[in-house]
Amino acid sequence: MVKIDLITGFLGSGKTTFIKEYAKFLLEKGEKICIIENDYGAVNVDMVLLQDLYGDNCNLEMIVGGDGQEAHRRRFRTKLISMGMHGYDRVIIEPSGIYDVDEFFDVLYDEPLDRWYEIGNVISIVDANTVTDLTDISRYIFMTEAACAGKLVLSKLHDDVRESDIEGIVKRINDIMAEFTTGISFSQGDVIARPFNELDAGDFEGIMGCGYRHASYVKLPLEDRQFTPLFYFDVEISEEELIKKAEALFTDEKAGHIIRIKGFVKTGKDAQVQLNATEKKTEVKPVTSSRNVLIIIGENLNKEYINEIWKDYCSVVSL
Repeated sequence: MVKIDLITGFLGSGKTTFIKEYAKFLLEKGEKICIIENDYGAVNVDMVLLQDLYGDNCNLEMIVGGDGQEAHRRRFRTKLISMGMHGYDRVIIEPSGIYDVDEFFDVLYDEPLDRWYEIGNVISIVDANTVTDLTDISRYIFMTEAACAGKLVLSKLHDDVRESDIEGIVKRINDIMAEFTTGISFSQGDVIARPFNELDAGDFEGIMGCGYRHASYVKLPLEDRQFTPLFYFDVEISEEELIKKAEALFTDEKAGHIIRIKGFVKTGKDAQVQLNATEKKTEVKPVTSSRNVLIIIGENLNKEYINEIWKDYCSVVSL
């Protein structure tokens, strides 16, 4: 049977960065793997970031999301069926940052997938800088994505992080688990707190064998309008202005609650950058990509207002 791992994590937590390191380790062990990317709409920025892994022993697949849970569940099931005879040792699933983990389990318990695939591990990537600041529905979504994890991997750790800091983060996570009466509690032994590029073979062996948990909680309804992606194509703007406009959106109450802004943007005649921004941090680095798209993800976004901000810098605004 093919092992299948789920890598969860709230928006901007660092799932793709972790998967790059995890996949490299698996490939060095000689495994033949496939990474399935799911993101909002037909444009998947994270899949572009994984292109350098593509090769004889690593395939990349995509599932388009954003038009309803049932439709996405059918596409997920169909994708796994079509991959069933490709001889993979392991499949890694990276869902969007807002994901119903029940879909993963429900689909894999269905025939014939229950005879082809074996659930291996659920690994949740936790942004060490934002987990203490989550509010309202974001806290609930974080809980649903972390509760079933066999291991929590902390991301975006400061260089001078102390043991007491880790204890505080674990306590906050457990407080959230208790708030939603999941019956789940994590110990520090369930948490890996090292920069991704410093994870060693021992860390990855532990991750590969961490398994998953069974959590029970009352599900809350999520309306489509609550978390909405906005897309802007063929964006051309100076790097300075891009950073200025992106950072301003996080504090602009008229825009709604912006959670993450990411994408590839042309900043000059022969210049392009990759933008990855959250309220806490903005990262910009030079890149060469065939894509030119900016994606804004958030809660109850004011599409008309945000479109007005970006309309002069792109060829297509979000519809």
